[in-house]
Amino acid sequence: MVSPLVDPPAGVEARQNLLLVDDDEAVTSVLSQFFEQAGFVVVVAADGVQGLAAYEAHHPDVVVADVSMPVMDGREMVRRIRAQGAWTPVLLLAQAGDPTDRAAAIDEGADDYLNKPCDPRELLSRVRALLRRQVAGQPLTTARALVCQGLHVDRITRQVTLDGRDIVVTPRAWLLLDYLVTRPGELHSREELLNAVWGFDFPTSTRSVDARVSELRQALRGCTAQIETVAGVGYRFTGDVQVAAR
Repeated sequence: MVSPLVDPPAGVEARQNLLLVDDDEAVTSVLSQFFEQAGFVVVVAADGVQGLAAYEAHHPDVVVADVSMPVMDGREMVRRIRAQGAWTPVLLLAQAGDPTDRAAAIDEGADDYLNKPCDPRELLSRVRALLRRQVAGQPLTTARALVCQGLHVDRITRQVTLDGRDIVVTPRAWLLLDYLVTRPGELHSREELLNAVWGFDFPTSTRSVDARVSELRQALRGCTAQIETVAGVGYRFTGDVQVAAR
């Protein structure tokens, strides 16, 4: 059942609308209350079909959806939203330990993903970050290709060029580069990057993040955009990243 939106009283600033799609009522009950307390108006749907109906009826500012649901799963729902040419930020919740779900979530148009079960506070931070990135036009996280000061990143073919020459990096380094360039200027801890790129329960340490950053810096020598180190915290990508013209 889809929960209705309630228009704010006259003179009261409208709150941002969040569509929450999950077939687990225990999850939606907790998260909907949490997001409402954080200032959102929440619409709840129990599967992808209901989620699409709610999306078309209410035009939410952001969508949070589970991957594994009956009738229509979260990935198919995202594909159909993107097929409409809509760039509403979408965060998918994937089961921990399933790297296929996480990779497919991004490949098929999701802006971010998070392992379940998750800390609602981290989920809220991710949602707010998505909304901050949402500007006029297509968000970087849903673009097919990105450009930045001579750097070209094709997110479909996973090809990288710098001033027209091919750049070859390892698969994990490419995933790290993709994560950073779609979030320019944002500071990420090593733990966050490890979770996002390697997966929460991948048997490795934050030194793997440092190693892949070093690999990327070596590969991208000569590029004016940089992966900047913030001592004691982590990394951020500096540069004016734009959606590549087709």
